[in-house]
Amino acid sequence: MGIDWQESGGFVAIGLLVITFVLTLAGFETIVGYKVLSAGQTAFGFLAAGNFSLGVLSAGIFSVGVFSVGVFSVGIFSIGIFAIGPFAFGMYAVGFYATQRYVSPSEQSP
Repeated sequence: MGIDWQESGGFVAIGLLVITFVLTLAGFETIVGYKVLSAGQTAFGFLAAGNFSLGVLSAGIFSVGVFSVGVFSVGIFSIGIFAIGPFAFGMYAVGFYATQRYVSPSEQSP
């Protein structure tokens, strides 16, 4: 059974919510200066969710972070319709993985 990376954004967002829930129940409020739980129109935190979110793990329409999920995602590991990063998955993915996965095989074909 193959994994369709373009449709995995929902699973990642649910995973982020589970991680947030566990950290919140454990009593963590901040990690390395970032709020653990940050949600709203503009969210800045370790686990940020909102329309505009910035953090280590961020989910939202415009997400910027190490692990970002959203319509417009920018980060090291990004999943979204427009994803930019070294490991980017999406309809319009710009990154090392997308280049190796989709561009290299087409160049090798005769």
